[in-house]
Amino acid sequence: MAKRKAPSRMTKSPDIVIIGSGVGGATVAAGLAPSGAEILILEAGGHIEDLPVNRDQRAIFQRGHFRPKETWYEVDGKGFNPGNYYNVGGNSKFYGAVLTRYRREDFIEMRHPEGISPAWPFPYEELEPWYCRAEELYQVRGTLGEDPTEPPHSEPYAFPPVADEPAIAAVRERLKAVGMHPFSLPLGVDIDCWLAKAKTPWDAHPNCFDGKMDAETTALAFALKHRNVRLQVYSRVTRLETAPDGRAISAIHYTHDGQEHVLRPKLVILSAGAVQSAVLLLRSANDANPAGLANRSDQVGRNFMNHNSSAVLAVSPWYRNDSVYQKTFGFNDFYLSDGEGGLPLGNVQLLGRVSGAILKANLPRVPERLLSSISAHAIDFYAMSEDLPSPESRVMVDGERIILQWRRTNWKAHLQLVAKLKSVLRKAGFPLVLARAFDKRTPSHQCGTVRIGNDPATAPLDVWCRAFDHPNLFVVDAGFLPTSAAVNPALTVAAQALRVADHIVKKDLAA
Repeated sequence: MAKRKAPSRMTKSPDIVIIGSGVGGATVAAGLAPSGAEILILEAGGHIEDLPVNRDQRAIFQRGHFRPKETWYEVDGKGFNPGNYYNVGGNSKFYGAVLTRYRREDFIEMRHPEGISPAWPFPYEELEPWYCRAEELYQVRGTLGEDPTEPPHSEPYAFPPVADEPAIAAVRERLKAVGMHPFSLPLGVDIDCWLAKAKTPWDAHPNCFDGKMDAETTALAFALKHRNVRLQVYSRVTRLETAPDGRAISAIHYTHDGQEHVLRPKLVILSAGAVQSAVLLLRSANDANPAGLANRSDQVGRNFMNHNSSAVLAVSPWYRNDSVYQKTFGFNDFYLSDGEGGLPLGNVQLLGRVSGAILKANLPRVPERLLSSISAHAIDFYAMSEDLPSPESRVMVDGERIILQWRRTNWKAHLQLVAKLKSVLRKAGFPLVLARAFDKRTPSHQCGTVRIGNDPATAPLDVWCRAFDHPNLFVVDAGFLPTSAAVNPALTVAAQALRVADHIVKKDLAA
């Protein structure tokens, strides 16, 4: 006998409902909070508790303790477990906290070996003041003047960079000696606070107010200081409803405590992440919007991008890596060209310290003691190249199934970047360099599924992240990004979220 659904309940509706508490949702909430508008944030998951498992690398990497109990599918029907997280703060609870700006060149058309990265609908200068605001909100540690590709900054970082440990400082000097220009990564980490809990790296380890500046500990914490902002956890939105003419969003349907609820806010801000935001819009199709909401352009779910990325381990028997946190510098010598006047390749930055326990997750038959011995003589890098937008790389739905068709682009450039990095590391004194590419199970900066643009025929959203088709719907997460660039996207999402919040206050709430 089928389980009977609980009847829908009408809940008192606030002025604004934000769906999702990741970087986009939390930051737009922070920007809107001082307005006095009544704001409700609906989060599908709960808070990450402060438990020993948060620093247990065997549990995190070998047993997948925090991975969702969820299956997505490829177009051929093959299932896989995605690496997306459903909790307050979203994926930022596990991120490496690299909060870097897109380069100025990333906002203009850029040619790559396998295609064109299109121009943004506005230049870098439009977002620059909001980058400053986002860096302040996320308490970014950094320094200016080390990276030749660095875009203009109108304000300095408020905090000095996270210092290299001695073993890492030595490698930075080796790279300088072979002609590279390593720079201190802009990081959202209070390293003293983080290490006071346990001597572990922070990259891919969950944060429970331990010193990592994620969406919950910074933007959401600021928003929730205002009495007009509320957070409701374990509230999964299932459908958006439109008015009979198909234009305005008239209702939000969600489940909470086993019951169905309905809200009718004035404004809806969708920030569920690049995949789930597209899924919700597609699943909310109705007679007036048969292809899904905000989808007159047929671009919702399309142009999915996921950085081409690889872990690169440099090993030397004469090098001893006794560092704990490691992830403090990167270099962009191959970002705007291949270093020889050719086309762009991408960014290189340190990974969090890769221990024997982490290595064993991918090499289960190798004794962990041996892997720990290798790790002790290795330093770990992350090579990242731009994935170009393609309409055939897309998120689709088939009933309750999420289908992800990711067609990598610009892969040859990424392989060239990895080859360049291997060569540099050998010159720097590491005779053995190993590389392993990340696949779709790792959410390597997913973006682009509900992109912004100037033309409703080619983009679902305008430059303020407002849906062309629905005047009271905004999509503010990495889905709005028209390009992936080749740097971590969190700060760009946060900067645009603050810009959008300012626009809403002036144009929608003031009306």
